[in-house]
Amino acid sequence: MRKWTLIAILLLPFNFLFASEVALIKINSAITPSSSSQIKKAIEWAKEINAEALIIELNTPGGLLESTREIVQNIMNSPVPIVVYVSPSGSRAGSAGVFITLSAHIAAMAPGTNIGAAHPVGLQGNADSSVMGDKIVNDAAAFIRSIAQQRNRNVDWAERAVRESISSTEKEALEENVIDFIAGSVDSLLILIDGKQIETKSGVKVLRTSRATVREYELSFRDKFLDFISNPNVAYILLMIGIYGILFELYNPGSIFPGVIGALSLILAGYSLQMLPVNYAGLALIVLAIILFLLEIKITSYGLLTIGGIVSLFVGSLMLIDAPGEFMKISLSLIITAVVVTFLFFTFVITLGIKAQFKKKATGFESLVGEEGKVIEEIKANQKGKVLVHGEIWSATSDVDISPGTNVIVERADSFTLFVKPK
Repeated sequence: MRKWTLIAILLLPFNFLFASEVALIKINSAITPSSSSQIKKAIEWAKEINAEALIIELNTPGGLLESTREIVQNIMNSPVPIVVYVSPSGSRAGSAGVFITLSAHIAAMAPGTNIGAAHPVGLQGNADSSVMGDKIVNDAAAFIRSIAQQRNRNVDWAERAVRESISSTEKEALEENVIDFIAGSVDSLLILIDGKQIETKSGVKVLRTSRATVREYELSFRDKFLDFISNPNVAYILLMIGIYGILFELYNPGSIFPGVIGALSLILAGYSLQMLPVNYAGLALIVLAIILFLLEIKITSYGLLTIGGIVSLFVGSLMLIDAPGEFMKISLSLIITAVVVTFLFFTFVITLGIKAQFKKKATGFESLVGEEGKVIEEIKANQKGKVLVHGEIWSATSDVDISPGTNVIVERADSFTLFVKPK
């Protein structure tokens, strides 16, 4: 016994030569192009550090089918074994998460999690019963069957998750051969998968993970920024700031700051929207709203153009993101807030414009209309005399005789002649 203890102590300094690492990435949001990019980079990074496996700690309500297909393709062709771990407790692998979990070399779930409900949904988050909807469902069903067959998982359950939106707890998923393990933590999972023989695109690999250290993939600033602006609400806020900035600059030429902020926000919004499933009809309605707002600056419509712009903005905002569920849509409260703020802004601008039209002219002949003066040279009916208005002497005429010293009111002005009447 002492002999083996002594050998173990002597070999201890050389343990680092046999140390292994496991890469880890956490996906805790809807599946978007940003998520797909992050997982692809994490796989490449895991290969670079020669990791035993890459664990994708997953908690998602679902996401975009195209991004899901990209992730599944990267997992299927990964030279590094991929472990999808639905965690922590209370998490779910919903909709797109089902496809990703089933595609992994090893699938595991934490206690208190669930998986399922992968039926494709329409624009408003409801099932689409149209012919096109049937085509989408059939395509998704075939996709998930191929994944389940490739990974020797329950094909019937996988198809029912798509067609019938069934969902299972972690225990039910294990019994149904949907997942391989239930693990309470990443450390427990590493022990459970130790010794597993995994067939990857680069060959067969036996996992050595019981004593492996875990290295989490750190998102770059670029990844974090793109992940942030790929949020539909953030993209919409940037779009609104851009619109307001440009409109403020047009209403007050030379302000510079609103125009610069508006232009930058519109560029960022454009980049954000290209990462999201944009409905171009909705985008066209928002562009129409901007055009109507700009016309309001040049044309006196007494609010009709603004009302049209508000309606166009509201409907366009509702249609803007062609998303499969509410978690990928723009918040209705945010849309209402933006529309109300826009309405109040233009109501204020229009009110000022209408007041300006009825306001007395401050310069030119028109500014003298309604002013009081005094006759300094007698005015005969329909003949000219002289009046003093604002310290200036003007030629004046009237329909009646007016004697000097009489106070008069200017009715109108024409060709340097004032038309007056006795006060």
